[in-house]
Amino acid sequence: MSQQTPAAPADDSAVATVAQHRDWWRDAVIYQVYPRSFADSNGDGMGDLEGVRSRLPYLRDLGVDAVWLSPFYASPQADAGYDVADYRAVDPMFGNLLDADALIRDAHELGLRVIVDLVPNHSSDQHEWFKRALAEGPGSPLRERYHFRPGKGDNGELPPNDWESIFGGPAWTRVEDGEWYLHLFAPEQPDFNWEHPAVGDEFRSILRFWLDMGVDGFRIDVAHGLVKADGLPDLGSHDQLKLLGNDVMPFFDQDGVHAIYRQWRVVLDEYAGERIFVAEAWTPTVERTANYVRPDELHQAFNFQYLGTEWDAEELRTVIDRTLEAMRPVGAPATWVLSNHDVTRHATRFANPPGLGTQIRTAGDRELGLRRARAATLLMLALPGSAYVYQGEELGLPDVVDLPDEVRQDPAFFRGAGQDGFRDGCRVPIPWTREGSSYGFGAGGSWLPQPSAWAELSVEAQSGVPGSTLELYRSALGIRRSQPDLGAGEAVEWLRAPEGVLAFRRGEFVCVANTSGESVTTPSHGRVLLASGEVTEADGETKVPADTTVWWTTA
Repeated sequence: MSQQTPAAPADDSAVATVAQHRDWWRDAVIYQVYPRSFADSNGDGMGDLEGVRSRLPYLRDLGVDAVWLSPFYASPQADAGYDVADYRAVDPMFGNLLDADALIRDAHELGLRVIVDLVPNHSSDQHEWFKRALAEGPGSPLRERYHFRPGKGDNGELPPNDWESIFGGPAWTRVEDGEWYLHLFAPEQPDFNWEHPAVGDEFRSILRFWLDMGVDGFRIDVAHGLVKADGLPDLGSHDQLKLLGNDVMPFFDQDGVHAIYRQWRVVLDEYAGERIFVAEAWTPTVERTANYVRPDELHQAFNFQYLGTEWDAEELRTVIDRTLEAMRPVGAPATWVLSNHDVTRHATRFANPPGLGTQIRTAGDRELGLRRARAATLLMLALPGSAYVYQGEELGLPDVVDLPDEVRQDPAFFRGAGQDGFRDGCRVPIPWTREGSSYGFGAGGSWLPQPSAWAELSVEAQSGVPGSTLELYRSALGIRRSQPDLGAGEAVEWLRAPEGVLAFRRGEFVCVANTSGESVTTPSHGRVLLASGEVTEADGETKVPADTTVWWTTA
């Protein structure tokens, strides 16, 4: 039940003011804001919606098309807001519905669209449904909206099956009356039973609530997890977490999820302004990911296969080709991403040796990581389709790998198994100024400590400085908008290139990315538009340093 009164529904004309061209999402650059770590307006050390609103001009000037807001719903914050107690209320730490309304309206006036997170796989254990289900006991109709089951063993003392939580330990918790409930994540996040019609009815209503508020779309958390295999069968493996994203799982990527999204698409298409859905869908293959973006389902799906690819020309070309080939039959854009709130920032991943995965505990070679991250960004922004940028990557921020244990809040850190539990390192509040208790984040410090070195990585320190990472992003996004051959598309023309180098053409645009550890000499392809590092040209050839990407125009 919502405890807040919404503002009047947004006028469709306000949404229409940001609709500059049809199918905007096919080439959009979308900026992820993690609200608690973006900007703090009231000095309590925690970012909030008013803080985000105050920084919207920065995002407009950066050159992005839309803002994706991680959850700001009413929540006990057991998993940073991904445990929702009320889907129609704003958590007081972030503000209220009036603040959300003002943010959406201001964004639209600035030409920015707003996408909000939606968490349909599970609720908080403080959600009214779940609290009533516990209070009413076995046989309660409310328990049918979740996955309550009797246990195994002589006295029901064993979990109903062998599934493991993503955060470590069993995926089941026993309640006082002896029954068990399913939670693929933390015990405070019980999974909904999407076989129950009330769950679908409720979420279609939630969609309309926020669409009426004027949001331009939804990023769907754990989009692959809503439907579980019939009978909740045992998996039979005691190392299940290694299978995630690599194998068929009885609780992930079940075909039944697609009927849900086809119903949602009907709701979305009732609204003007080209609203969109974005899937967080961890699937075994990019071909399985393509199932989520068929014409009558969702619009985009994050390309996690690309995110997890090493900085290696051959591997990158393989995943780029497979992605474009998989998306072409369903008519969907590729959606490229390098970092988000759940993985180590790519400036740190690329600073470490390959093969360590997407959650890394070591800082690695900072200079190498930043050089590769800048090059990887230009490569990503040159590819056909849409791209996502995670807050702070435009500053070249690394992960903070040395946070003290006592300040960590990632629930996986306290579970002793499962995900590594070091996601806090990519969630440290971003620096805006050289000075201040939190480098401009807010007047009262920050909820996670920021390294002192971040003063020189701040927006203030990098603005207007030629060659800075911030100015590289600003230039890249400006060129991407101005070059007709960049953005939307479904193919690249690969060019011959030395080993360790990717080179492709898109019309009159050419991109060359040197992933090797040495400088290479390539033919010049016209006029250099932008490079992630210093390049030299002479006699029709260009010397491209190690870990550098160059953009040309042949026009």
